[in-house]
Amino acid sequence: MNFPFIIANSRQRAWLWVIAVSVLLLGVGMVELLGDWARNAWHTPQVRDAFWGGSAAAFATAAGTLPMLFWKQLPERIMDTLFGFGAGVMLAASAFSLVVPGVEAAQAQGASAWGAASIVGISIIIGAALLLSLERWVPHEHFIKGVEGQSTQALKRTWLFVFAIALHNVPEGLAIGVGYAGGDVVRGSALATGIAIQDIPEGFVVAMALAVVGYSRKTAIIIGMASGLVEPVGALLGAAIVSSSAALLPWGLGFAAGAMLFVVSHEIIPESHRKGHEVFATSGLIIGFVVMMMLDTALA
Repeated sequence: MNFPFIIANSRQRAWLWVIAVSVLLLGVGMVELLGDWARNAWHTPQVRDAFWGGSAAAFATAAGTLPMLFWKQLPERIMDTLFGFGAGVMLAASAFSLVVPGVEAAQAQGASAWGAASIVGISIIIGAALLLSLERWVPHEHFIKGVEGQSTQALKRTWLFVFAIALHNVPEGLAIGVGYAGGDVVRGSALATGIAIQDIPEGFVVAMALAVVGYSRKTAIIIGMASGLVEPVGALLGAAIVSSSAALLPWGLGFAAGAMLFVVSHEIIPESHRKGHEVFATSGLIIGFVVMMMLDTALA
C-alpha cells in the first residue's frame, strides 16, 4: 500500500475543508461589509436576472460532471471537438453579445463612431491585460491539460488546476452580469444560454482531471460542481457595478469581451489543438460560433 499517497490525499481533504470554510467566512464578511449597497443592488431587476443567469451557467457546469458516474474519460477527439465548440460560443458571445452592444451603448451616450470604437477597444485591452496579469501572478495548471499520474506532487498540483478553473470562470460570470446590466433581458439570456452550453463539457473535464490524480468519483464530482459557483458571484458583481452607472456599460461590455477573448486564445484553442485533432476542434469552433450567433441575433 502506498502510504505517502494516502497521507497526501488526507492532507488534500483537510485543505479542501480549510479552503471551503475560508471562502464561506469571506463571503459572509463581504456581505456585512457591503451592507446596504449589496441589498439595494439586489433589488435592481438587472442584478437579479444576472444572478439567475449566472446560476444557470453554474448548474450547467454541475450537470457536466454527472457523466463521471459512468465514464472517467471520453475519446480525445470528442473532448477536443467539445472544447472547440466552447471556444466558438465564447468568440461569438464576445462579438455579438458584448462588443457590438458596447459600441452601440457608447454611441447612445453621445460618443462618435470612432470614440465608441475606441472606448470598447481600450476596455477590451484592459480586460485581456488583467487576465494576463492574473495568469502570471496566480500559480495554476492550464485548465484542460490537468496532470497525469497519482504521485504526491500531482495531488499538490491539483489545487493549482482548481485555481485555473476559477480564473477561467470569472470572465464568464462577469460577461453574463454585464450582459444583463444593459437592461436587455433577451440579449442577456442568450449570452447566459451560450455560456451554459459550453460549461457542460467544461464541468466534465474538471471532474475527470481530479479523478485522474486520485480523487474518488464522488469527490471529483463535488469539486467539479463547486468550480462553477464563481459564475453567479461574478455575474452578480458585474451587473451590480455596471448598473450603478450607465456610463460604465460600454466599458464593462468591452472589459468582459477582452477577458473572454484572452481565455479563448490563451487557453482553449491551444489546448484543443495540442493532441493533433485540429480538424475536429476547428469544426467544433465553427459550429459553436454559429449556434451562439443564431441565439444572439435570432432572439434579439
